[in-house]
Amino acid sequence: MPDSASTPSHRNDTPIGEHWPAPTAGAPLHARIRLPGSKSITNRALVIAALSEEPCLVRAPLVSRDSELMVGALRALGVTVTEVPSNDPATPDLSITPAPLRGPATVDVGNAGTVMRFVPPLAALASGDVRFDGDPRARERPVGELLGALRALGADVDDEGRGAFPLTIHGTGSVRGGEVVLDASGSSQFVSALLLGGARFTEGIHLRHQGPPMPSQPHVDMTIEMLRAAGAEITTGKNSWKVAPGPLRATEITVDPDLSNAAPFLAAALVSKGEVTVDGWPEHTTQAGDALRGLLTRMGGEVSRTADGGLTVRGTGAIHGITADLHDVGELSPTIAVLAALADSPSRLTGIAHLRRHETDRIAALATEINRLGGDAEELPDGLVIRPRPLHGGVFHSYDDHRMATSGAVIGLAVPGVEVENIATTRKTIPDFPGLWSEVLS
Repeated sequence: MPDSASTPSHRNDTPIGEHWPAPTAGAPLHARIRLPGSKSITNRALVIAALSEEPCLVRAPLVSRDSELMVGALRALGVTVTEVPSNDPATPDLSITPAPLRGPATVDVGNAGTVMRFVPPLAALASGDVRFDGDPRARERPVGELLGALRALGADVDDEGRGAFPLTIHGTGSVRGGEVVLDASGSSQFVSALLLGGARFTEGIHLRHQGPPMPSQPHVDMTIEMLRAAGAEITTGKNSWKVAPGPLRATEITVDPDLSNAAPFLAAALVSKGEVTVDGWPEHTTQAGDALRGLLTRMGGEVSRTADGGLTVRGTGAIHGITADLHDVGELSPTIAVLAALADSPSRLTGIAHLRRHETDRIAALATEINRLGGDAEELPDGLVIRPRPLHGGVFHSYDDHRMATSGAVIGLAVPGVEVENIATTRKTIPDFPGLWSEVLS
C-alpha cells in the first residue's frame, strides 16, 4: 500500500477553517434545483476560445475559484476576457477575444487540476517566460509526465528537475509538436492538455499513452468532442490520439450544468427517502456525472427523466451496498462512499488509485472520516471496502477538498451532530454550496 494511504494531506487534529453544522433531514426532501455550469466544460471552453481564430462567447459558464483561476491565467497570457450580461443576472457570460500569447507572465494555478495541466501547453506557445506556482498541494500533484511530453515536443521547461511546481516555461512563440509517448495513468488531464494545444503546434500532435490504464476516459471524450466542434481534425485509436495542425474556430460555446456536482443533491433523495430533480440534464453528454443514473439505481434509488428535461431521483427507503469499478468516474467516489457508509450491506469501490493524488488523498481521507464517525472503512491500494455500522456525530474534515466537504453534508442528512470543517472549500466548483443545500432542505 502506498505510504500516502494512511496520511491524507492536511490531516491533523486541528480543524482548518470554521465548522459548518450539517443540516439533518427530518423528513423526506422534495426539491428541484438547477446546478451551476460544469467546471470541466467551462475551463475547456475557455482554453479553446483563447486559441480560436475569432472571438468566442462562452454561455452559462461556472463562476468558481477554478474558473476564476483559468480566467486569470488567460488574462496573464494576453487574452481579453470580459463579462457580458446573460439571461441569468447572477451568472454573466464570458466574451473571449484571442490575442498572441505572451510573457513575461505569472500564473497562479491554485489547486485546480485543469489550470495546472491545460495552461502549460499555452505558455509554451507564448512569446516570453511564464512562471507557474500555486497552493501548497499543487506542488505535490502529478505534472511530471506532462512536462516531459512538452519537452519532447520542443518546449523549454525549467522545473529544476522537480517534475513539479513551481516552474517556468520559456515560450518561443511556437511548439514543434509531432509524436510523443507518455504515461497518463496519473491523470487523463495530461492527454486533454496536449490535445487542447495540439492543433496550434507546428506539426500537430500524435500522442500515445503507454502504461497502466488511464483513468477518467469521459473527460478525454469531452475534450475531443469540444475540439471537433471547434473544427479540429482528430483521429483516435486505442490509447492513441492524433490532432492535425490547423486553426480552431469557436464563436459560441454553451456550458451544461455540472453533473458531477449533482451527486450530493441526488444522493440526498436516497438518504432522506425523498425526491430531488436536477433541471437541464442533457440528453447527450460526455460528463462523468451521467453515470449517477446507473449507480444510484443500483444503490436503491428510482431514476427517471422529466418531460421538460430534468433528472429525478427518488429514494425508496433503502440504500444498498454496491460493488463498482469507478475508474472512469472517480470524482463520484466520495458521494458513493458516504452512501455506502449508510447502506444496508457492504460495498467495494475499486479502480480509483488515482484519487490518492487529487486535492487530497481521497481514499485515505474518506476512510479516516467515515471511521471517525464510527463507521468501518478499509483502504485498498485502489479503493475502499465499506461495511455499514451505526454512525455518530462529530467533525468531518474536508482536507481543503470540495468533494470531501459535500460528502460530509450527505452524511449529515442522516446523522445528527455532523460538522463539516471548511465548507467554504466547495467554492472550488459550486459558488454557494451551503445556500443551495439549504434550498434543497427548505
